[in-house]
Amino acid sequence: MMSHHRAPRSRFVAVVLTLVVAACINAMAQDRMPPIPADKMTGAQKQAVADFKTARGADVSGPFVPLLRSPEVMSRTRAMGDYLRYKSVLPPKLSEFVILIVARHWSQQYEWSTHDSIALKAGVSAEIVKAIAEGRRPERMAEDQTILYDFCDELQQNQSVSDATYARAVSKFGEQGVIDAVGIVGYYSLLAMVLNTARTPVDAPTLILAPFPR
Repeated sequence: MMSHHRAPRSRFVAVVLTLVVAACINAMAQDRMPPIPADKMTGAQKQAVADFKTARGADVSGPFVPLLRSPEVMSRTRAMGDYLRYKSVLPPKLSEFVILIVARHWSQQYEWSTHDSIALKAGVSAEIVKAIAEGRRPERMAEDQTILYDFCDELQQNQSVSDATYARAVSKFGEQGVIDAVGIVGYYSLLAMVLNTARTPVDAPTLILAPFPR
């Protein structure tokens, strides 16, 4: 017979786990590279900020805050993102799908919280987003999503792509599409590494990503 104490105990354990994860997030959120005051910027940094605002129509934020420590790297990174995020041959439904896969691989809270809503608006189903967040292979993916998921999973886990997976990707997306997919994985991995190194905080996380077991 099931004890009537089990349900309250389960809720208690869930609350404790939530608090532990939140504590880990707070510990990670000690911003190592906060925004640089304008009066402390070098000439090169001010130029990089001006170029960013011209290209993106927005203030410097997220990974570009720590990247500003090396203004040439920031500007070149931003330029690469201008293509990969906004002009890739992969439609937003697929490029945002790949971005979420990368963000989850790195357990990158800022990246995830920025892109999960964008992915949903682009047409990625809530069920697929939830599965990626939980570290599971999504079910009922479309053919193009399945091909990209396998491609990205092999690339990130094995640091290579099998002949069969490569052939399917080229057949579906062409060589340019394959290179754009690799570019998106690489670009958002770079941003994730920058964010994880700098511990750039996210103001309002849409979901707390639990770190993968090591």
